[in-house]
Amino acid sequence: MAEPISGSIPLSALNPQYLHANSTSHTWPFSAIAELIDNAYDPDVNAKQLWIDWKRINDVDCLTFMDNGAGMDNEKMHQMLSFGFSNKQGVGGHAAVGLYGNGFKSGSMRLGKDTIVFSKNQDGMTVGLLSQSYLQAIGARYVVVPIVTFKKDGEDKFSAMPEHSNSLKAILEHSLFGTVEAVLSEFKAIDDGSAAAGQSCSGTRIIIWNLRRSGDGQMEFDFETDKNDIQIPFNDCTDGREGTSARPKSVPPMQYSLRAYCSILYLRPWMQIIIRGAKVKTQLVSKSLAHTITDQYTPQFLKQSIRIIFGYNTKSKEQYGIMMYHKNRLIRAYQRVGCQLKANAMAVGVIGIIECDFLKPTHNKQDFDDTEEYRKIKYNLGVKLKEYWEEIRYKRKAENPNSTTEVKDIEKTPDQQWDSEYRSCRVPEEPEEPGQEQPYEKTFKKQEKKKKEQQKRNRQMISEDTEQSQSPFATPVKESGTRQSTRAGLRRT
Repeated sequence: MAEPISGSIPLSALNPQYLHANSTSHTWPFSAIAELIDNAYDPDVNAKQLWIDWKRINDVDCLTFMDNGAGMDNEKMHQMLSFGFSNKQGVGGHAAVGLYGNGFKSGSMRLGKDTIVFSKNQDGMTVGLLSQSYLQAIGARYVVVPIVTFKKDGEDKFSAMPEHSNSLKAILEHSLFGTVEAVLSEFKAIDDGSAAAGQSCSGTRIIIWNLRRSGDGQMEFDFETDKNDIQIPFNDCTDGREGTSARPKSVPPMQYSLRAYCSILYLRPWMQIIIRGAKVKTQLVSKSLAHTITDQYTPQFLKQSIRIIFGYNTKSKEQYGIMMYHKNRLIRAYQRVGCQLKANAMAVGVIGIIECDFLKPTHNKQDFDDTEEYRKIKYNLGVKLKEYWEEIRYKRKAENPNSTTEVKDIEKTPDQQWDSEYRSCRVPEEPEEPGQEQPYEKTFKKQEKKKKEQQKRNRQMISEDTEQSQSPFATPVKESGTRQSTRAGLRRT
C-alpha cells in the first residue's frame, strides 16, 4: 500500500519498472556518463578530481566513478537515490549543471541494472543500493533503496547504525560485497583519492554492474582498443559482406571516445578527470581554431548580448558546426545551422561556440527544449555564420587575389599557441562576460553595401536618361564630365 499522510491522502508510489523506463532518455551512453560527471562537478560536491575506470569485481565487469568532493550523509544519500530532489545553487561563478534531481538515476540505470554508492564525510560513512536485480529478486512493488550509515565506535572501527540492520542485510545479500569488511574496504579507495589531492578524507565512489550489452551479448563499451579510454565500438554495417568499412571522417572522436568527449565537456574546466589511470587533457575549443573572430548577437527576449566565437577547425574540415554550452556544460555538439545544412561548401570546416544559459536543456542534457527562443537562436546563428564565412573569404581574396583554394582546404594552425606542458595559453584570455567585446568589423558587408548603393545610383542614371530620350520635348543637354565617364563605363560593361 502507498504510505498515507495527513488527511489519509496517499503518497504517489514509484514502480521498479520506472527505473528502466526513465533510463531510456539516454540513447547515447556517454550522455549517461556525463550525468555522473556533472554530479561530481557541481558546487555542492565541488570535487577536484574524478576517476572513471573499468574493473572486474568478483569476476563481474564494473564501471567505477570516484570523486574527492564533499561526500554525503544519510539524508543526502537518500535524496540522491530518490527522484526530483535538487536544490543545487551556484557558488562564486561556479554554476550548477543539475536541474531536475534525476541525472544520477537515469544515468546509472542506463549504464547497468545495479548501482552501489559509497560516500564519506566528516560525519561518517554511508552506502546506498539502487538495484533493479534486487527489486526483482524480492518481488518489490515499489522502489526501495537500502541505505546504511557507519559510525566510528573506536579508533579505527566503524559499525552500522542498529536501525539500518535490514538495509545492511539487503546490501550484503544483493550486491557484489557479501561481508561488512568488503563494504568497508571500498571506503579506503576514497581515502586514497582524497589523500592524493591533499584533502580531508571525503568523497563518493560509485560502482555499476550488470552493464548493458547488445543483442548478441557483446559489451556496450570497448575497453580493449585503448587501455586508457572507454570507447563505443564501431559498427561497420557490412552485414558480413567482404571488406570492412572505416569510421567516417565526419564523425568527431567525442562521439565514440569518452576521453575526447570529456576533454570538451566543460567550456571552462573546474575539475580534473582521470580515465583509466590517465588524465584527460582539456581542449579549450575556442583556442584550437584558426581565423578566430568574435561576434555578438542580442536576442529580442534578452537585455544583454551573447558572445559567439567563430573559427576554422584545424584538425579536420569534416567536423564542423556550433558547440552550444549551457552553464559551462556542453549540450549540443557540432550543431549545423544555416548554410551548413545545404549541400554545398559554404562554411564547411567552421566551428562556432556559444553559451546559451537562457535556454532550457532537455532531461538528458543533449539538446534544448524546442522553444521559439531556441529556433530563433539557431536561425540567427546561421546568419552570423554566413557573415563570418563571407568575411574570411573576402579577406583571403584581398590578400591572395590569384588564389583559387578555399579556406577550408588550406592547412591551418591555431591562432593561439597552447602550452601543453603547463596547460596554459600564451595569449591573454578573452573577457568572460558577454558584452565586454565589440563585434568584429565586417568589411565584406561594408563593401557589399557600397556595391549595392553604386548599382542603385547607376540604375537611377540609366532611368533618367531613358526618360529624357523618350520625351518629345527633350533638348540635348551637355553632360558633365563625371556623368559622361559613368555612362561610358556602363556602355563598356
